[in-house]
Amino acid sequence: QVQLVESGGGLVQTGGSLELSCAASGNIFRIISMGWYRQAPGNQRELVADINSGGAINYADSVKGRFTISRDNAKNTVRLQMNSLKPEDTALYYCSAYLYTDDRAWDDYWGQGTQVTVSS
Repeated sequence: QVQLVESGGGLVQTGGSLELSCAASGNIFRIISMGWYRQAPGNQRELVADINSGGAINYADSVKGRFTISRDNAKNTVRLQMNSLKPEDTALYYCSAYLYTDDRAWDDYWGQGTQVTVSS
């Protein structure tokens, strides 16, 4: 089994910062990419940022220049540093990993989500 465990959400004022962390564990053979998605009430889940094993990064336009994603391939962890937070960043943030398990099957895996709330 594969588990993704997130931490670091919380309540912060507009302009503040938070850092999210996610650790993947279990019968992992190789992680292709890891990333963060978010879903606000009434909205669809959307990509925030992702990073592949080679270091290529994608950011949503709405977070470019404010959020930074980083990854430790050896530890199977991914972090999201969020600065200059805005009320519209309020959402449930999910960690995601696209990976191969030990039996060489591949799939997307998701964490349980961590709440980020930005007060105005």
